[in-house]
Amino acid sequence: MDALQADPQATGDGHDHQPRQVFSGHYVPVTPTPIPAPEYVAHSRTLFHELGLSDALAHDDHFRRLFSGDISAAREPMRPVGWATGYALSIYGTEYIRQCPFGTGNGYGDGRAISVFEGVFNGRRWEMQLKGGGPTPYGRGADGRAVLRSSVREFLAQEFMHALGVPTSRSLTLYVSRSETVRRPWYSPNSRSFDPDILVDNPAAITTRVAPSFLRVGQLELFARRARSDAHPEALKELQMITAHLIERNYRQEIEPGLEFSDQVVALAGLFRTRLISLVANWMRVGYCQGNFNSDNCAAGGYTLDYGPFGFCELFDPRFQPWTGGGEHFSFFNQPVAAEANYQMFWSAIRPLLEGNTEALARLDQIRDGFADAMGQELEAMWASKLGLIRHDAELVQELLQLMVSSKVDYTIFFRRLSDIPEHVSALQESFYVPCSEELGAQWTSWLQRWRHQITSSGDPHETAAAMHRVNPTVTWREWLIAPAYEQAAQGDYSLVRELQEVFSHPYDALPPALEATYDRLKPREFFNAGGVSHYSCSS
Repeated sequence: MDALQADPQATGDGHDHQPRQVFSGHYVPVTPTPIPAPEYVAHSRTLFHELGLSDALAHDDHFRRLFSGDISAAREPMRPVGWATGYALSIYGTEYIRQCPFGTGNGYGDGRAISVFEGVFNGRRWEMQLKGGGPTPYGRGADGRAVLRSSVREFLAQEFMHALGVPTSRSLTLYVSRSETVRRPWYSPNSRSFDPDILVDNPAAITTRVAPSFLRVGQLELFARRARSDAHPEALKELQMITAHLIERNYRQEIEPGLEFSDQVVALAGLFRTRLISLVANWMRVGYCQGNFNSDNCAAGGYTLDYGPFGFCELFDPRFQPWTGGGEHFSFFNQPVAAEANYQMFWSAIRPLLEGNTEALARLDQIRDGFADAMGQELEAMWASKLGLIRHDAELVQELLQLMVSSKVDYTIFFRRLSDIPEHVSALQESFYVPCSEELGAQWTSWLQRWRHQITSSGDPHETAAAMHRVNPTVTWREWLIAPAYEQAAQGDYSLVRELQEVFSHPYDALPPALEATYDRLKPREFFNAGGVSHYSCSS
C-alpha cells in the first residue's frame, strides 16, 4: 500500500464491496467481511514456529477476530483496511476478457481474497491473505465467501506441499463460522454425475494463506495490456512499478539493486524461468496436477498458488485431470506445456519495459526461446532422481511409463516400493490396480533387470535407495480420505483434519502401523468415477 498506487476511484474507508470496473491503480483498499461466531479449526504449527509465534496465539480473541475477517481488531501500524488486486486472464497464450462481467477486463481479479497484513518475521517478508473474506469490487456478483470444504482442502494442501519440498503458498490458520452458511452446487451421496447435481449448504470459513507476495503473471499482463493500448497516461508507469515490486518482494536477494532497471528485468526473466521450470518438475515428481494452470493462477514468484481444482494422481494416467471445468490441456503430463504458455505471457508482459533497448530485448528473447530445452533438462533430472539413476535414460523411462499405464499402477505406492530396489515384480504388485498378466510380468522382469544393473553398477544400492526414499513420498493426497475430514468438520469434529495435518507433515517417513493401513493403500473401487472424489467442480 506504500509502494504501489491505489485505485484513484476507491473509497477512503474500504467499504467497496459491489462489482465495478477498476480502470487503474494496483490495488483497491477494501475491508473484509467477518464471519460470525468464528471457531478455531486448525493452524500451521510449522509456519507459526518459523514466524516466531506462539501456538496459543491461534486461540487469542483478537488474533482470531482479525484472521476471521474482523479487521477492526487491528492496531497501528496496521491499516484499518485490507487490499484486493485485479489481474488479467490468459489460457494457453490466448487473452480472455469474457470472464469479466463488463467485457473489458477491468473487473477481473480477487473476488474473495483480501490481504490484511504484511510484515517481516526473522528477516523474511510475508503477506497474509484471507481466502473467503467477503466480496470485493472484483467479486462479479458472488458472495465473497469460501465454504469449509474448499478451505480444509486449501489449508491441508499447502501444509502437505510444503512438507513435500514443493514451493508453495503457506497455511496460517483456518476458522469456521458456526452460524453462517453459503449454498454451492455439489454432489449428492454416491453420485456418479460428472457435474454437481444438488445444491448444498456449507459452513462459511476463512483460511489465511501466506506468501512473500500474491503477484501473479496475470497481474503483470493486466498492466501490460493497459500499457500497450495506452489505456491511461500512467499505464506504462504502473507496469514498471508492479514489475519493480515483484523484484523487491520475490527476487531481491538474487538481483542486485544497483543494476540498471533493464538489467533487473532481464535477470527477473531468467530467475522466474528457472523457478517455474523447477516448480513444474516438482509437481510431476509428487504426482500433483494443478488442474487450472491459467496465467492468473501462476504465481510470478514461482510457487504453487491456486488450490481450487487441484488433485494428486493415484491410478497413473498421463491425462489425469480432476477438475470438471478443465480438460486435457491442463492434465498431469501437459503441465510443462501449460507452464511454457504462461511464461510466454510473462515475457510478453515485461517486454514493453525494454522498448528501444535492442540488446536487452535480445537477451530477453533468448531466455524465452530456451524455455523448452531447460524444461526438458529439468524433467530428465527429475525422472533420474525418482529412479535413482546417475543420468537420465530416455528409453528406460519411456518403457517404464508404458508399463505403468499397462499395469494400472498407483503412482505414489509404485515409486515408494521401487525405492526399495526390488529384484522381482512381485514386490511391486501391491501397487497395481489389476492383476499382472504373464506377458506383463515378463516385461517387468526384463525392465527391472536392466534398471537394477544401472543402479548396482554405478554406486552403493543402499545409498541409492535412501536417495530415492527422499524424493518418492510414502503418502499422497487421496481425495477419498480428505472428504470425510471436511464432512466431519462441518459437524464440528475436527479430529480427522488434524490427523491428516500430522500425516502430511512427514510425507517421506515410514508410517506407524496404526496409520499405514489407512494411508498407504490403493483407492477402493467404489471411489472411481465418484462425484466429488474422483472428479469435482471448483464450486468452493
